[in-house]
Amino acid sequence: MKITSIETIPLRIPFKDPFTMAAPFEKSRNLIETLIVKIHTDEGIYGLGETQAWRRQGSSEVLFNLIRIMKDIFEPLLVGKSPFDINEIMHVLSAAVYNSLYAQAAIGDALYDLQGKYLNKPVCELIGGKVRDKIQVGICVPIFPDHQIMLDKAQAFYESGYRYIRIKIGVHPEEDVRNVEAFRNHFGDKIVLRADANAALEFTDALRLLKKLEPYDFDMCEQLIPPWNLEGMADLCRHTSIPLSADESVSTAHSLLDVIRHRSASIVQTKTGKNGGIYYSKQLWEICKAAGIQIFPGNHPTTSIGCAAVTHLAASWAGPMMVGDYQNALDGVLVDDIVREPLKIVDGHVYLPKGPGLGMDLDDDKIKRFLVDE
Repeated sequence: MKITSIETIPLRIPFKDPFTMAAPFEKSRNLIETLIVKIHTDEGIYGLGETQAWRRQGSSEVLFNLIRIMKDIFEPLLVGKSPFDINEIMHVLSAAVYNSLYAQAAIGDALYDLQGKYLNKPVCELIGGKVRDKIQVGICVPIFPDHQIMLDKAQAFYESGYRYIRIKIGVHPEEDVRNVEAFRNHFGDKIVLRADANAALEFTDALRLLKKLEPYDFDMCEQLIPPWNLEGMADLCRHTSIPLSADESVSTAHSLLDVIRHRSASIVQTKTGKNGGIYYSKQLWEICKAAGIQIFPGNHPTTSIGCAAVTHLAASWAGPMMVGDYQNALDGVLVDDIVREPLKIVDGHVYLPKGPGLGMDLDDDKIKRFLVDE
């Protein structure tokens, strides 16, 4: 089986409500820009992968830059190769375009999907074997102008089975404290509470905020200050009882090693787009395990294809793993999905998809609805 071509499918899928966070210069998003990649072969089998034009967290790509990388650079390098030669392929792609993890993510995941379809095996069995059939997950509540709206959203998620709730913070620290107090008063100890500032705070503000959040029993606060400030992150870790997570600070294995050396976090969140798909994310998980760093399985807002990649990785992982919220966009956040059978989410658990590969098939009518002209 040899690769014959790469097909790119750029999509813009709206959120039901604007997704607001404390990210500098782009605090609110109305849609996701996502790229579905189809790798075709001479045997008529194709593999699916997904990546995002997120424009943050180590990525400067816009949607059409990703397409050009796929078609102009990656496709000529892949044509004629076997989908099973994934080590060689990922090495070549990494050398061809520096820091192209978002582009490589879709290719690597599509290669695993191809392998699974050819062998009639799910991807999790190709990367270590199936450890579990379902993965407990949490949910992320974005910022709303009224904390009662945030509470109402969280209550609806709680009633559908979620017990781990991560809230966005970092725009107005005093309001953050009031929101957190309202959440804890409303839910008591019935939920595990997390927070994420998307690197929006400066060190002094972050330290002051952490001290005010400590009484509310957080199991994690994520990326409070800019990702380059590893010394500052380490100082925050030393001055708070709340476990701190690195997200924007970690893209490659090299950046993860820097976080570990500086003791800048005790938790690391990975995302398949940000970290180069299943292929490279699994490497990061192994490094975290060796270093005693907790793993938080995350993702950008994606369709079921991108979420399925994380599901297979988590289903195959036998080591320690926190309850992540990588499926967040699928549970009433996006207006629709693009696959025939979306990931099954019941009572706060994502179920491993049935079928070979990633277990996903495109719904052509839904693709037409969200397709962007190239």
